[in-house]
Amino acid sequence: MDESKNTSMNRRDCLRLMGVSGIVVGLQAVGIRRADGFQSSIIAEHEVLTNRASPSFINGKVIQPQRELSVLHSTDVLVVGGGPAGICAAIAAKRAGADVTLVERYGHFGGLWTGGLVLLIIGHIVTGGKQVCQGIGEEMMRRLDKLDGAIVDRRPGVAPTVDAEAVKYLMVEMIEEAGIKVFLHCWGVDAIVNDNTVKGVVFESKSGRQAILAKNVIDATGDGDILAAAGAEYQRRSHNVGLVSRIGNLDRIDKKLADQAPKPRHLGGHTPVPGVNWVNMSGPEVDGLDIEVLTKMEMDHRKFIWRNVSKIRRTPGYDKVYLMETAPQLGVRITRVLSGLNTVTQADLKANKKFPDVIGVGGASDGKHQEWQIPYGALVPKKIDDLLVAGRCISAEMRMADLVRLIPNCFVTGHAAGVAAAVAIRDSCRPRDVDVTKVQRILRAQEAYLG
Repeated sequence: MDESKNTSMNRRDCLRLMGVSGIVVGLQAVGIRRADGFQSSIIAEHEVLTNRASPSFINGKVIQPQRELSVLHSTDVLVVGGGPAGICAAIAAKRAGADVTLVERYGHFGGLWTGGLVLLIIGHIVTGGKQVCQGIGEEMMRRLDKLDGAIVDRRPGVAPTVDAEAVKYLMVEMIEEAGIKVFLHCWGVDAIVNDNTVKGVVFESKSGRQAILAKNVIDATGDGDILAAAGAEYQRRSHNVGLVSRIGNLDRIDKKLADQAPKPRHLGGHTPVPGVNWVNMSGPEVDGLDIEVLTKMEMDHRKFIWRNVSKIRRTPGYDKVYLMETAPQLGVRITRVLSGLNTVTQADLKANKKFPDVIGVGGASDGKHQEWQIPYGALVPKKIDDLLVAGRCISAEMRMADLVRLIPNCFVTGHAAGVAAAVAIRDSCRPRDVDVTKVQRILRAQEAYLG
């Protein structure tokens, strides 16, 4: 009998033996010798889980029974969301002395900056060309400067454009250098709360539903998933939902033919990759928390993008242009927004208001108005403790949404949240009671600009 037949019989025998009624084998790796000489294994799951109870269908309702969850990890600061705000929060908290864990639902860092292909950096410059976004966000920009093909237009007073893959790489490098514990492919689905105090977060992943316990949690999910699950007050908003794409071969346009016809629309803006543009899309104003709406947006936008590129290719001189990629992450701009101890308002921007608890300064999307201060209270829920918020879901009125959500301003609020969480742990106090002067001192030491 040849080796391949022995291999098949062994596999069947192993599965038959593991499937014997009444035997609990747990998670068991069974070695198999393949005919090609390589060792492989079958992971057989045939177990009785004492902490698992399946939902029941009773009287027309689906009932989820109570069950015990395993604790995956414990940490000082738990940052949920690995976008621009979450990355800055995690690095800042670690540098301020805390044990930090970062959890991200996708397989990469950067959020909409990378996965959404939102490659243009705007919102860090004010009147006169002054750059107000500094600290860890600016550190990332300086490090991108040193990577070949990572960033273009890095000049004073100009909005640069990055390459998404370079940013993904850099974020991995910075997170590993900081020594931050990371879990990817984990979606935060619930908050663990006792007496209005967050104790951790429940995550869903291929490993099942598990909990991570923490002394302080930072919600950097963008959609405010954790603050909502914890019971914090928030506002639910609709905004434009689009989908970004990249098109290639723009350096191979036949200019003689192109001059004979009107220039096509939706060609986008240049990127660090020669001949490749990124193409933004505004999209309709819809509820970014409605799964049916999100499904329709994905399908409609992908059809539109393909048809638009096909139209471009039919334009004289543009026949070599092609659709390089569509973003794997839908461009949801605003959904939930915290109702915090303080709120970022347009009136305060126009009045150039100064806050004693300032933790960062925002810029202008077009560089044509003055800087505006962000108070620490905009990161703190009114009633829920041991929770801070960073990124586009901080407490801000709708008229400020298109400034608060910009990548540099997410850097700023993430940086501040990370430092504040670390200070609260070091001083054994709640984030709402933290000595903001200590936070400000550390932020300045980490090169943040506070005005």
